[in-house]
Amino acid sequence: MSIVKHTDKRSGVTYVYESESYWDKEKKQPRSKRTLIGKIDEATGEIIPTGKSGKKKTACTDAEEQSQVPEAITDQVDLLAQKDAQISSLKEENRRLIKEKQEILKALEVLLQKWS
Repeated sequence: MSIVKHTDKRSGVTYVYESESYWDKEKKQPRSKRTLIGKIDEATGEIIPTGKSGKKKTACTDAEEQSQVPEAITDQVDLLAQKDAQISSLKEENRRLIKEKQEILKALEVLLQKWS
C-alpha cells in the first residue's frame, strides 16, 4: 500500500489517498484501488481526515429525534383511536339507516297493496 497525493485542478485542493495495487486477471494488467484518507491543509501541511461523505449528524439531533419518536407514536395511536371511534359510530348510523329504510319499504308495500 502507498500514499498518493492528487491535486484537484478546479479547486486547488490536494487530496490524499491510500492506494492498493492488484493484478486484474481478466484484463491481464495491474489495477489500483484508492481509498480517500483526507485532504492536506495548505497552511500546516497536515492531513485533515474527511471522514464519511454526506451530511454529518450531531449527537444532540439524534437525542431530539429519539425523544420525538415516542410523541409521534402516541399521536398516531390517539389518531387511530379517534378514527376507530368514528368508524364505529358511522357503522352504527349505517345500520340504523338500513333498518329505517327497510321499515319505510315495508310501509310502502303495505300502502301499495292497500291501494291496488
